[in-house]
Amino acid sequence: MGTSEHKLPTVSSDSRAIAVKSFEKASSAIASKQYDYAIKMLLECCRRDPGNFLFRKTLRKTQKEKFNNNLRGSRLAFLTTLRLRTKLKKAEHSRDHLRVLDLGEQILSKNPWDVGVQKDMAEAADSLGHLDLAVFLLEHARQKDPTNATLNRMLARLLEKRGNFSQAIALWQMVKEAVPSDVEADHKVKDLSASDTIKRGGYTEATAEQIAGTDETPLAHPKMNAPADTVDKSAREIEALLARIQTNPADAQLYLKLAELYQRYNQPERARATIEQGLAPTGNDFRLATELMELDLEPFRRNISLADQKIKKAEAGDEDPRHSIEDLRKIRAKLVKEINSREIELYRIRAERYPQDASYRLELGNRLVEGDQLDAAITEYQQVRKDARLNWKACLQLGLCFKKRNNWRLAQRNLEEALASLPPNDEKARKEVLFQLASGLAEAGELQRAIDLGHDLANIDFGYRQIGKLLDDWHQRLQEA
Repeated sequence: MGTSEHKLPTVSSDSRAIAVKSFEKASSAIASKQYDYAIKMLLECCRRDPGNFLFRKTLRKTQKEKFNNNLRGSRLAFLTTLRLRTKLKKAEHSRDHLRVLDLGEQILSKNPWDVGVQKDMAEAADSLGHLDLAVFLLEHARQKDPTNATLNRMLARLLEKRGNFSQAIALWQMVKEAVPSDVEADHKVKDLSASDTIKRGGYTEATAEQIAGTDETPLAHPKMNAPADTVDKSAREIEALLARIQTNPADAQLYLKLAELYQRYNQPERARATIEQGLAPTGNDFRLATELMELDLEPFRRNISLADQKIKKAEAGDEDPRHSIEDLRKIRAKLVKEINSREIELYRIRAERYPQDASYRLELGNRLVEGDQLDAAITEYQQVRKDARLNWKACLQLGLCFKKRNNWRLAQRNLEEALASLPPNDEKARKEVLFQLASGLAEAGELQRAIDLGHDLANIDFGYRQIGKLLDDWHQRLQEA
């Protein structure tokens, strides 16, 4: 696959706003089964914001619904897309990866199961650093032939690169079964620690259907190793919700409640299937769409736990030496980065949808900081600062951002505002604000004021971030001055 020599472009706020409006139009069109218009709007969404996974997934689902999931698309799809295919190959040759994705989606609007096009798009997505999209494309390419060794090999490499070890193992095993002489598959199964490591970590290998990402997983009862009364209670709750959904399939809240039940009883795949099945009858309800984005994060979080286990084993000398601690830490860092990137998109969508709820902007700002996008985070926090309830939180974060940007004057103003507006009973926040103000003043040479605030902090918690030792240092510096 690619080497991430390019990156997805930064999307302007105007383009994102247009994309959101187009998505709303598409959702209305889907609800009334106007698939051609919905696809047109969703293609526009993907052009405006090519990294938005929600847009891309909704487009693919709509393309398939248009052809009643017949696994072949239009009968004349190949002939009617010849010009587009020629353009796609030229774009591929010139390494215009965004153009490949755009043309590919146009071709898939005639046949959403075109394997070759999805392979080309997966290469382009990987080259743009969009592993998530590359995996998505290959998963859907496998739906017509889940045992295809070439597709499984490509997808296994990507999943390993992303840190999805359990799914990668399952795919390499399928390659090994299809091609017994495949040396790489044999090595990879052993190299990825095999099934017993996965089981000890509390995870199970994905089935072929789960890896393929089929959209037709039925709603069903959970299978649990739990006391009989717990199972009976869950079954009754689920049956009641299923009955209500049958009566009122357009009520998004029912799907959310049912998915929550499945999550509670450790049935994440059932929860996901519930949300996916609710999208069409509810006209792609916004709450369901964003809940699906939340559920998409769970495999990454589980794989971080698995990576942590493998790092711990490697540090103890128990891990396969072909997986160095450094490599495992790099994989973990990529997983963390991927989660943060997805959460940025999720909270941005929520903030734009619910502008009156500043908490979404606060969370967006926090994720932007984690992604080292300080200027973008500052813009969000300054909007949050207008909300009296969240003012002190925004001011604290602004102070930290300006401190990182070496602008102490602005950092001080915001930290002092945070200190003045803190809730009286929030001792934890008070300690942090006092520490940031005191340490910042000391760095700026205002030692006496730093000492005064440091004493306020020490009076609350003398051991907080070694404030006692810092006070001694500041006293010494002041005497020397």
